[in-house]
Amino acid sequence: MSIENPRVSIGLPVYNAEKYLEDALKAILAQTYTDFELIISDNASTDRTAEICKSYAAIDQRIRYFRNEKNLGVAKNYNRTVELARGEYFRWATYDDFIAPQLLAKSVPVLDREPEVVLCYPKTMNIDDDGNVLGEYEDNFNFQSPNPVHRYRELMRHLVDYDCNAEYGLIRRKMLLKTAMEQNYHSADRVLLSELVLHGKFYEIPECLFYHRLHSQISTKVNMTGSQFAGWMNPAQKKRIDLTRFRRFIEFIKAIHRSPLNMSQRFSCYCSLFRFYLSGDKWKRLAQRLGAAFRRTSE
Repeated sequence: MSIENPRVSIGLPVYNAEKYLEDALKAILAQTYTDFELIISDNASTDRTAEICKSYAAIDQRIRYFRNEKNLGVAKNYNRTVELARGEYFRWATYDDFIAPQLLAKSVPVLDREPEVVLCYPKTMNIDDDGNVLGEYEDNFNFQSPNPVHRYRELMRHLVDYDCNAEYGLIRRKMLLKTAMEQNYHSADRVLLSELVLHGKFYEIPECLFYHRLHSQISTKVNMTGSQFAGWMNPAQKKRIDLTRFRRFIEFIKAIHRSPLNMSQRFSCYCSLFRFYLSGDKWKRLAQRLGAAFRRTSE
């Protein structure tokens, strides 16, 4: 293990995270694979987050704690952990989820032996506020085709109804840096994954090693509208007009354009993207949301 040159970097962006933070830190530090650094980027928290982070950093030299002078928004804080990373492999962590002790030990060998795999992640178990098991969540993001067009097509089929769990897999950092990484609009994780899958395969470890906490303050519940979510991702744009869906569509296109594809492959990916936006299920859910919004305004 090298403190200066760790194999793995774990980025933990936090803001007012005191409620679950210690559980997340204990789980990370309990990894059986120990050659990693933990980068904590504190987004100007106003609760006990800084105190907790500093206390753990004082007893484990693998922890590097940084505090932003002001709240940069979620997207920039996520990306800052990547910019500060030194490892060959990178993984984002969250303050309210936790991981099994074997997660890194199971993930690193996959990336070591399979150079075509760009992201390795485990199956997910959903838990409640108190850590009680709610049930396994089927991610099914195991995209092993050697053809990037086929991988992209399969990913777009899965993105119709999806939780962002695969984003918290172990990623080749040099590949992550070739993408736009996190951006300040709703469901930017979908665009990131769509770009990563064009760079390499996704490998799903067939064990539940990631525990995703579904609690009352989870971002998808407290930031319901596109504009609210955008403000959470970037406080500077709270009052702007919400063009989230249009922005996301453009970013999907730009992600394909940036990727190492020939003209034929790029065209095929554009077709898969258009099919995704024209899918019946997607429009059905959109109509349901619009109907619900209309009923709320009519009450």
